[in-house]
Amino acid sequence: MLKKKNFYHEPHEHHELFAHILSLFDLVRVVCGKIHTYWIASRLSFMGNFKESGKDTVFIVVASLLTILVLLIPTGFEGSGVYSNAVRAKVRVVEVNNERLKIIGPVRQGEQQLEVEILSKRFKGQIHSTSNNMIGKMELDKAYVKGNIAFAVINLTEDGQIANVQIIDHYRTDKTIILGILFIVAMIIIMGWMGFKILITFVFSVAMLVRVLYPMILRGWDPIIGALIITMLITALIMFLVGGLTRRALTAFLGASGGVIFTTILAFVFTFWFKIHGAVRPFTETLLFTGYGHLNLAHLFIAGIFIAASGAMMDLSMDVAAAMDEIKNQQPAITRLGLMRSGFTVARQAAGTMSTTLLLAYSAEYTAMIMTFLAQGVPLENVINMVWVSSEVVHTLVGCFGLTLVAPLTVFAGGMLLGKKNV
Repeated sequence: MLKKKNFYHEPHEHHELFAHILSLFDLVRVVCGKIHTYWIASRLSFMGNFKESGKDTVFIVVASLLTILVLLIPTGFEGSGVYSNAVRAKVRVVEVNNERLKIIGPVRQGEQQLEVEILSKRFKGQIHSTSNNMIGKMELDKAYVKGNIAFAVINLTEDGQIANVQIIDHYRTDKTIILGILFIVAMIIIMGWMGFKILITFVFSVAMLVRVLYPMILRGWDPIIGALIITMLITALIMFLVGGLTRRALTAFLGASGGVIFTTILAFVFTFWFKIHGAVRPFTETLLFTGYGHLNLAHLFIAGIFIAASGAMMDLSMDVAAAMDEIKNQQPAITRLGLMRSGFTVARQAAGTMSTTLLLAYSAEYTAMIMTFLAQGVPLENVINMVWVSSEVVHTLVGCFGLTLVAPLTVFAGGMLLGKKNV
């Protein structure tokens, strides 16, 4: 007769089984730990190694705090266009009536009758009637169809009820936020720690222009002087934040600053020589007719030239300075003259491609205008003598001219700061 196996009295086999299971769990835990560690390391490797010196770290912190401070500066114009009896809201177009709209080819003129549902604020869910006036200018008109999400201003009565709903344009706030987040994430993942510093310079530049420079000009500051000061401050922060508090960064700053100054002089001379009045940019005349008749539009045009070119100048000067610094590190015995020769070789190559980049970037502003003249068969001499074309010629060529001058200026500064005396 077979005896029934008693698991309680014969635990040896189960002890072995549990031991194997525990060993397997330990193996899985170790493997998962290594995978997890590798996963974290691979993700953090995108940020690069934090190799900033103590003084550079302090400067990064100061730059970050300064950027936040500039963002908090009030412009003084925050409430100038906002009425106390109006709120802004997101609305959905639920009905469209185009009976009063005349359509001739691509041009629409007349009025769209709309029914909109309010999607935000305290009036959410309410449906109101409004109209969308179209004047036959495609750059100003907005056309809506059923289901469109739009941005609107709700005008209120004295007792807080809706008086009327004024539709402004298609709603793009959420899309702008998404695009901004994608840009930030991509910058940090691809560029790592350097991407974080670039983001600081990006935000600082925008804040200095919107929060400081433009309000200064509106209050009566000369656009050239104000823009030159702000551009120098932006250039300094960008160069020393990206390049560190080093001779390399100082070299790049001196080269870019010299290029900006020379571009300012050239822009001033050629703007008045070409007799460009400055009212060739969108909304410049609007400024004059909204209480800012004191603005010097020619000086505003000149400021726009060297502000637009300053970014490319910073890029070129940092490329040349970094190349010269690397050459010096690899060949410590190189003389000052030899370093300048090598730097100028690099500068020629970089300046050639950068000038073309600047030309192509500017060309997008007047593509449709040139195509219109070509389609109508306007003679070349007629085109050249038009103020819109002349302004773009001055804008483009002066910017490229100034960019070309950055190369020798940066090479000379690098030779003085990075090289050693000839022996």
